[in-house]
Amino acid sequence: MEAVRFDTYYRYDDLTRLLHDYTARYPELARLESIGTSFEGREIWLVTITRFATGPDTGKPALWVDANIHSAELVASAAALRLIDHLLTGYGADPEVTRCLDTRAFYICPRANPDGAEWALADVPKLIRSSTRPYPFDEAPVDGLVTEDIDGDGRILTMRIADPNGPWKVCPEEPRLLVRREPTETGGDYYRLLPEGRLGNYDGFTITTQARRENLDLNRNFPGRWRGEHEQQGAGHYPTSEPEVHALVDFVARHRNVCAGIALHSYSGALLRPYSYQADEQMPAEDLWAFQKIGEQGQALTGYPAVSAYHEFRYHPQKVITGAMDDWLYEELGLFAWTVEIWSPQRQAGIGEYKFIDWYREHPLADDLKLLAWSDSALNGTGYIDWYPWEHAQLGHVELGGWNPLYSFWNPPPQLLQQEIDRLPRWLIWHNLISPRLELLQSGAEAVSSDTFRVWCVVQNSGWLPTDLTRHARDRKLVRGVVCEIDLPDGATLIGDTPRKVLGQLEGRSGKPSSPSGWAGQATDVTDDRLRVEWLVRGTAGMTLHISAKHDRAGTVGVMVTL
Repeated sequence: MEAVRFDTYYRYDDLTRLLHDYTARYPELARLESIGTSFEGREIWLVTITRFATGPDTGKPALWVDANIHSAELVASAAALRLIDHLLTGYGADPEVTRCLDTRAFYICPRANPDGAEWALADVPKLIRSSTRPYPFDEAPVDGLVTEDIDGDGRILTMRIADPNGPWKVCPEEPRLLVRREPTETGGDYYRLLPEGRLGNYDGFTITTQARRENLDLNRNFPGRWRGEHEQQGAGHYPTSEPEVHALVDFVARHRNVCAGIALHSYSGALLRPYSYQADEQMPAEDLWAFQKIGEQGQALTGYPAVSAYHEFRYHPQKVITGAMDDWLYEELGLFAWTVEIWSPQRQAGIGEYKFIDWYREHPLADDLKLLAWSDSALNGTGYIDWYPWEHAQLGHVELGGWNPLYSFWNPPPQLLQQEIDRLPRWLIWHNLISPRLELLQSGAEAVSSDTFRVWCVVQNSGWLPTDLTRHARDRKLVRGVVCEIDLPDGATLIGDTPRKVLGQLEGRSGKPSSPSGWAGQATDVTDDRLRVEWLVRGTAGMTLHISAKHDRAGTVGVMVTL
């Protein structure tokens, strides 16, 4: 197997080869499958990781991880690859990795949108939001500015055009930067800023930005609270209309052992939790408290603050997002789910904590100066590009420059990639280890008469979370309880009972208070994490039978009992 590098962004063919290499090298831990094909026909790869000798993946609690559903968010794919590497190379050497893979499973989709990522990684990149499928119409727009690399240097920058009515001027403190023109200011040199690109049907005066032919946002196409184009642009013709989203939804919905989902995105350096579309007060309090505890651990292990998408990450204070992966996982399946926005150039530059979206609307000049200094030192000037002249086919003399966003704001530059993605594996492993897990506590058979026996077993949930995971899932009865079943040998029969019993849910430890004193100073640790099941069996002493207990999300246990 070739050495995997985490200072590079892999194109589709290279990524495919690496995934095949991993699963060939670690067949006892990893399996590779395609869960569907993209719009352009590329396989959407899924890596299942667990210690198969300790049981099949479907019989264990599992964590879902998907990445790179937005085409230019390439760091997400690299982070998923880093998780795969960390798990496979860490088994047997790292106790937490070993314990996790012995008892849990991971489903990792390192590139949910291979077509869009391939466009972003091309030698002459084309940057779109998500899928390469034309939407909402097949025809290409003809008017306006088309964003593209007009000088063929592999970057898409900004065009600076001298214009006496322009809203920007050269920064007095740093001439490479532009700052806003004052509201009543006149008499200076001013500029208009446009994305690097060419113009269609330019009349010499008016410029509009051409609508993309590819206007889908795959993270608006999930079934949770989906809204159509008239309410939310880019959501697709109907929920899961896009093959990439359909593949993800179909896999997760069929694998009922998934206990949590992580969608890897960029950027901002934040762990976003549901809801995206309504306030925390609408969430069951027990789920909010659990989300907050999980987020606290995530912040401790990754350095990323854990925040509400609705309260702290809205693009506009009067608008909300629906149809996102994490909301679907929580709202429709009752799973804990997060969107991880990897990478924050602001924190890299020493700006510290900031209001994620609001920062782009309003921030002090000092922040821009810090970012420029960071580009000069840490990025060797490849992040912010000094302005240089270019003769534009329609606009004449312009200057190109400003931020090269693909490898400064949207993704870490390659030399900083590994230190950024190394933040995530420990929290993802921890998140998987808090999932519920059935364990056999005790079992036995007691003679009631010469040919009648009381057969019993006790199972418990050893995980931190309850077996149905969330209060939302419990309230909506999204998950059935523990299923216990007895398998009798020939010659044995049950007395007045059925071989299969569907029982209730088992609590975990997530609801315990911070102090054992409780409201009245008394402990309240009842055994709601355990259940006992029994049958009366008519048979002969020495017979052996099998008892199993299973839960869709907490796994399966079994035991042989001798009469």
